[in-house]
Amino acid sequence: MNFALILFVALAITGGIWLLDVLLLKRSRDAGAREPLLVEYAKSFFPVILVVFALRSFLVEPFKIPSGSMMPTLLIGDFILVNKYTYGIRLPVLNKKIVSLNNPQRGDVMVFRYPEDPGLDYIKRVIGVPGDVVEYRDKKLSINGQPVPTEQTGTYSYVNDGLSYITALVYREALAAEGHAMMVEPGKPSVDVSQVIDFPNRQNCSYNAEGTGFACKVPAGQYFMLGDNRDASKDGRYWGFVPDENIVGKAFFIWMNFDNFGRIGTTIR
Repeated sequence: MNFALILFVALAITGGIWLLDVLLLKRSRDAGAREPLLVEYAKSFFPVILVVFALRSFLVEPFKIPSGSMMPTLLIGDFILVNKYTYGIRLPVLNKKIVSLNNPQRGDVMVFRYPEDPGLDYIKRVIGVPGDVVEYRDKKLSINGQPVPTEQTGTYSYVNDGLSYITALVYREALAAEGHAMMVEPGKPSVDVSQVIDFPNRQNCSYNAEGTGFACKVPAGQYFMLGDNRDASKDGRYWGFVPDENIVGKAFFIWMNFDNFGRIGTTIR
């Protein structure tokens, strides 16, 4: 569901009714006559919808995390805020950039429109920026030939969608200066080659048939994304790169989780 489009339509309808009343209908009413109910509603709702539309389009947008692909950083049920202007100002609905500000950086947690279905919003971590060569072999990540420092910090256990109990190894991955948490499941392949689709610029990637790893060169104007829950995430390994025009914004804050109040107020790293 394109909520931005719904808001825009509601804004256009309420604003149009209000404008029609000012230019035409009001003149034909008797002095002191009550406004039609439809006009009253339009005048009441238009300012509210305008404020929500502006805030959501240009400042922050709320999202709910629906899956465990970004554990342990983000949990199912986290309600997050996404900064809409960090990477530039875009036209609402069309998502066309009109003002360039910053570019996504390695390590950013970014919301974007899924390349295979732009009606869906995905959230993953930026691993490769334009021109980077990203390699992931035997659960070890390298960027431009340089291994990304990792340090095991513990384990994380959870129940997956199939009601299986999973215990994963948690690492601190220093992709950016401050680092972030990610986790892997011992015994699982680095990539399930059978799930890789024929995505645009597929020729930029090479895969080992055994599933031990892959390497991809990120095209100009595009980004390579991985989930922090590496062995339970359908990400750039499988469907390719995220074009700049698909970017929604940078996730930065958890404002609610009804199952875990301790998550409230957490900064996303």
